[in-house]
Amino acid sequence: MDNMRELWRRFEEWLRQNAPGDYSTLRPGASDVDISRLESEVGFPLHGDLKSLLSEHNGVTPRRSSMAPGAFLLGYSLLDTEGILEWHQNLSSMAHEAAEEGYEEEVVGRTAHTQWVPFAQALTGDLLFVDHRTDHYGEVGEISFGDPEYLRLWPSMTLMLTDLCDAVEASLRLPTARRRPSVHEGRMLEWVTG
Repeated sequence: MDNMRELWRRFEEWLRQNAPGDYSTLRPGASDVDISRLESEVGFPLHGDLKSLLSEHNGVTPRRSSMAPGAFLLGYSLLDTEGILEWHQNLSSMAHEAAEEGYEEEVVGRTAHTQWVPFAQALTGDLLFVDHRTDHYGEVGEISFGDPEYLRLWPSMTLMLTDLCDAVEASLRLPTARRRPSVHEGRMLEWVTG
């Protein structure tokens, strides 16, 4: 967890110096009470990396347009504890409904699961999540609604942040996401294909 905090602060410092618009959207960390309440609502303990991220920043100021800063995680904006809970409930409902109506194989573990905890959202509604299933514990996945299956991006948030830090600091392409960093108008980080 300490490594996660160090990596996050490294990434945050890069934002402060190079993408001040994005940096200004960061909210203060969630309290221990807020995090405990979220764990109680989702029904299981959150992965330590996700708790660490929430204790640093409880999301970002919501974006109103694609030109607004705050979507510095591959085009995704960090969710606060309320947004995480709302999206977790949505995914859980989708999974339960699929099981009840007989199309579980098409949905559960492909586009929704009760043990996926979203932590970032794109304006399109697509999500980044931390997997809490035993056999995928801690993996970072991407749900793109319209795609029949989620995409596993990183084995952990720590590795995700390591790759993000390395990419922004050296202007490198992210191998897992096939995107590279670009600073738009000197104020916000974008990830462009190529």
